[in-house]
Amino acid sequence: MPRVVHFEVDAKNPEKAVKFYEKTFGWKIEKWAGPVEYWLITTGSKKEPGIDGGLSKRTEKEPSTVNTIDVPDIEDYVKRVKANGGKIIRPEQAVPGVGWLAYFEDPEGTAWGMMQTDPKAK
Repeated sequence: MPRVVHFEVDAKNPEKAVKFYEKTFGWKIEKWAGPVEYWLITTGSKKEPGIDGGLSKRTEKEPSTVNTIDVPDIEDYVKRVKANGGKIIRPEQAVPGVGWLAYFEDPEGTAWGMMQTDPKAK
C-alpha cells in the first residue's frame, strides 16, 4: 500500500524559513547538492515515527505545502489518478539520483506528490 513518505514546504524566503524551522522545532536542514535550489529537512531520528521533508523557493505555479506518496510505478499511478477523477498538475519528471516525481490534485483540489524511487533517474 503506498504511504506518505515526504513533505515539502515552499517559502518566499527559504533562508528565513530554514532559520524558523531550525530554531522552532530543532530540525536539521541542509542544502541539497542537486540541480535545483532545495533544502533537505530531517525532523528526527529514523528510529522514531515520522517523516522528513524538504524546502524550496515558492513559485506561483506550485502549491505551498505538498505531502508525497511513495508509489511503485509512477506511470501506473498517474493513470490511476486520472481514472479516479484527479488531475495531474506537474507531469512526471526525473529527480536525478532519486527517482520520478509527479504532482496531482485530488477531486477536491488538494495537491499531492507521488515519487517512484529510482537511483538511475536522470
